Amino acid sequence: MSLTTYRADLHIHSLLSPCGDLEMSPANIVAEACRKGLNIIGITDHNTTRQALLIKQLGEKQGLFVLCGAEVTTREEAHCLSFMPDEASLEIFQHYLDAHLPDIKNDSEQFGFQVCVDKNEQIIYEEERLLISALDQSLEQVEQKVHELGGIFIPAHINRPRFSLISQLGFVPTDLPVDALELSKHTTIEAFKAANAYLADYAFIQNSDAHFVNDIGTVFNLLTLSHRSFEEVRKALRNLQQKNVQK
Repeated sequence: MSLTTYRADLHIHSLLSPCGDLEMSPANIVAEACRKGLNIIGITDHNTTRQALLIKQLGEKQGLFVLCGAEVTTREEAHCLSFMPDEASLEIFQHYLDAHLPDIKNDSEQFGFQVCVDKNEQIIYEEERLLISALDQSLEQVEQKVHELGGIFIPAHINRPRFSLISQLGFVPTDLPVDALELSKHTTIEAFKAANAYLADYAFIQNSDAHFVNDIGTVFNLLTLSHRSFEEVRKALRNLQQKNVQK
C-alpha cells in the first residue's frame, strides 16, 4: 500500500467566528489553502459548525479535503478542536452546541460580526448569540460527546496563557482521551516536550489558527496517509503518537 504525505492545517476560522475577518469567506479560504499548497484543512469556528459544510463542498471541487468541526469552549473556558466524520454527525453536534451555548447576545461592534454566507458570498444567516462564550458543558462532557459521535477531539493551543488546558487547569489531564494535542506556533514541539516530560508520548500538531486569509497555511502538519479520509487522518494522528512512544 502506497502512502502519501499531505500538508494539513487543521485550525482555520471563517467569517462566522466573531474574531474571523470578513474576508474569510468559504471561497477565499479554499482559494488561499490551494495557493499555499495545502491538501487538508480543518474548519473550526467558535462553537458552531454552520459554515463548514459549504467550505467542504467547495474544497472538493478544488481537490482540497476539508474536516468539518468547531473550536469548542468548554465550561472551564478551555478551547478544543472537535471534528465530525460525516454530515449526519455534524448536524447532531450542531444541535448539541446550540443546546449548550448560553443566551448571551453578541455585540458586533465589540466582538465582530457572526455571519454565514452561501457560495455567492451572500449572507444567509447571522448568529445572534455570542459564539465565543463558554458552553455549559465540562471538558469531559464535550470529549465524550465528540467521541460518541465518532469524532476527533484535540485540545487547542495547550501552551497558550489563555483559553487552554494548561492556562485553565494548570495541566493536561492524562486520563482525558484525546486524539492529539495542539500547540500554538509560539513554541516548538521539541521544546514543549522537554519542558513537559509527562506529555512526551502524546501526538502533537501545530496549526495556523487563521483568522485572516494571509495566515492560512503559515503553520501546517505533515500527515502520511494512504488516501485522504476522516479515518485516515485519525489514523495518522495515532501513528504520530506511536512514533513518540517508540522513541
